[in-house]
Amino acid sequence: MSLLAVEDLCLRFGGLDALSAVTLEVPERALFAVIGPNGAGKTSFFNCLTGYYRPTGGSVRFDGREISRLSVDEVAALGVRRTFQNVRLFARLTAHENVLAGAHLRASASLWGTLFGTPRMRRHERALSDEAHHWLGYVGLADKATVLAADLPYGMRKRLEVARALIARPRVLLLDEPAAGVSSVERDELAAVIRRTWDSGVTVVMIEHDVELVMQLASTVAVLDRGLLLTQGSPGEVRNDPRVIEAYLGRRHR
Repeated sequence: MSLLAVEDLCLRFGGLDALSAVTLEVPERALFAVIGPNGAGKTSFFNCLTGYYRPTGGSVRFDGREISRLSVDEVAALGVRRTFQNVRLFARLTAHENVLAGAHLRASASLWGTLFGTPRMRRHERALSDEAHHWLGYVGLADKATVLAADLPYGMRKRLEVARALIARPRVLLLDEPAAGVSSVERDELAAVIRRTWDSGVTVVMIEHDVELVMQLASTVAVLDRGLLLTQGSPGEVRNDPRVIEAYLGRRHR
């Protein structure tokens, strides 16, 4: 059974169909990419998967459970975490504090422990702090723990957002344009983090405009165009599909 199954997913804003009967399945431990031109519905698709939008039709099932009517927090608690095209960090918190914020659903603080600082509470806080440092190192930011998020270069903020998602120990990690706006060096650093995360057993679904990055990383690629699923297949199959060339890749890729 697929870990993430989308069937006839529809999303309408007034008279505009952002998504029209999109059906696809993401196997467990896949590295799955969704591409398409601007306005294709990619971010709307992610928003429907994660509770930010409520679909107007169809279903989203995670590990066999219908989740399309759940809240953002409820979806996250099941093990679905995401990053955003426009980085959403706490600008006035340090990198370490931002990663810790991603562990809020794992926090086991009781009222008693919070008020009186019980030994169990202190141990739990130390363990989460140590884990936050681990994930900062994982994304190459070990030496930036005390730096405010607002003071980090954009590429580092992208990786910090990934670390914040990973401390939640997700089963599915959704990456919305992870390479957008970064340099070629930062792109390679992000690619290494994504590959390592997938190798660790996390299912990764990414939206990305960088076609070469998609072809380098993804095992399966789905193409959206004007809210419709145009095609789906291996990177080689998608790259050579005439409909994709026409709708997205353009003549320069012929």
